[in-house]
Order: sequence, then structure tokens, then C-alpha cells
Amino acid sequence: MKIAVIGANGQLGKDICEKIIKTKNELVELNHDKIEISNIDCVSSLLKEVKPDVVINTAAMHNVEKCENDPENSFKVNGIGAKNLSHICNDLNSTLLHISTDYVFDGNKKKPYVETDKPLPLNVYGNTKLSGEYFIESIAKKYFILRVSGIYGKNPCRAKGTNFVELMLKLARERDEVRVVDDEILTPTFTGDIADQIVKILSSNARYGLYHVTAEGSCSWFEFAREIFSISKTNIVLNRAAPGEFAIKVNRPKYSVLENKFLKDQRINIMPLWEKGLKRYLNQ
Repeated sequence: MKIAVIGANGQLGKDICEKIIKTKNELVELNHDKIEISNIDCVSSLLKEVKPDVVINTAAMHNVEKCENDPENSFKVNGIGAKNLSHICNDLNSTLLHISTDYVFDGNKKKPYVETDKPLPLNVYGNTKLSGEYFIESIAKKYFILRVSGIYGKNPCRAKGTNFVELMLKLARERDEVRVVDDEILTPTFTGDIADQIVKILSSNARYGLYHVTAEGSCSWFEFAREIFSISKTNIVLNRAAPGEFAIKVNRPKYSVLENKFLKDQRINIMPLWEKGLKRYLNQ
């Protein structure tokens, strides 16, 4: 099986490529300098030359503040890009595996979201990613949409740079105290675990459709930071930030925990507890 990974040099894409290399599948790495998914001609010419059996799309405009300030370009990449990939994958009879986000929800449910819950994004990023989901569901014949949450990985994020784990460790080296918000609940998820789950999905007889793919369990950003310092044996004073202490430029869901219901229904869920994913990351 020939698998093309779009965004191969990104935070998630890099780990996916490393996992695919260890399988018997053929890997084609497509970085931003090779493909622009918002350009249908570029997508068509390149993918029709490569002729992949599977296209994994990790490319997105996902800096939340930049999306809010530039909704047009955000929609071109996150929405139209997904539309373009759907059409070309249909032409090639290829399977499209597309990465989406927990930010399609508003967080008001206060308990884990399942795949059948109604999305209600709070910001431009969430809305444009949801539009990409809708384009794929209405166009693509063979597809997987994977919603992920709070991801961090070995490779730096092209849009955001340092991930939360490395930021906490950096601040601990520079300061006597670190303050972190305790009123936003999520599921931190190591990209290496997502990559393992993707390989599992592609090697199983999984039904096409929408899936939640996050680590098990949940925590606040404060609790996440506490576990980072505990596992890494970092000596630092960690305190909860006061409500409103850090300015918020863009609305985000206060609760964005996802339940991997459809993976579990098919008995192919291999996502570990978030604490185990963090240990695995820090040990690497």
C-alpha cells in the first residue's frame, strides 16, 4: 500500500511517517513546499503523479489567533483544502484520512463528547475545520476523519513552535514559579500514540467515517503541568493562575474532552491514558 502524508514534516506528520516506515507500506512524504492543498491544480497534478492508495492530511491553518484574524485564508486551507483532497482522492479511488479537532465543540456539555454529538464551534478555526469535515463527508467516497485534542510531539509545530510540555520545562528553568490555568479541561495526547492508532486503523477493517482519537482520561492545564514536573522530577513552584489572569484573545472551549466511542465499538482503540503518553514522550 502506498501512503502519502501531507504535512510530513509537521508535529504529527513526522511521527506518522516514522510509524509507516516501520511497516511494509510505501511512504511518500509531501511537505508544504511540494503541495498547497488550497490549490486544486496543485493537488491534482501531484497526487495523480504519486497515485497513492491512502492520503493522510495533517496540513492545516491551526494557529487559532491567526485564523481569527484571517478567516478567508483559514477557510481556504481548512475548508477548501479538504474539499480539494476529497475530489482528487475520488478520482484516484484513494482513501482520505483527515485530521480534525476538538475545537468543533463549544465545551458546554461538561462530559466527554462522542462522535454523534452536535458540533458548535466558538471560533474561526473550529468553524473552518468543521467545514472541512462537512466537505469530506459530502464528497469523499472513502474517508476517515480523526478528531484529536491537545496534541504534543517530538517535532516542533510549524505554526506554534514549542509545545506545552517543552514550554513548561523551559519556564521552570527560567523562573522560580510557574502559574497555569486550572479551568480548561482537555485530554493531552502524544502524537506518537495518534500515529500508532492511525496505523491500527489502516491495518484493520475499520468502517469509513468520523472518529475521535485522543488519549484516555482528562485533566486541566494545571494538572497537566503538575504531571510534567512530577515525571521529569523538575523542582519548581507551580500555582494556579487566577481567573482572567491571562488575556484571552479568542474564545476557546473550556471543556474539550473526547470519547473514542467508535474506536471502542470496533475494538480497535489502542489509545493509552494521557499520563502514560506523557511518560513515553518524556522518556524519548
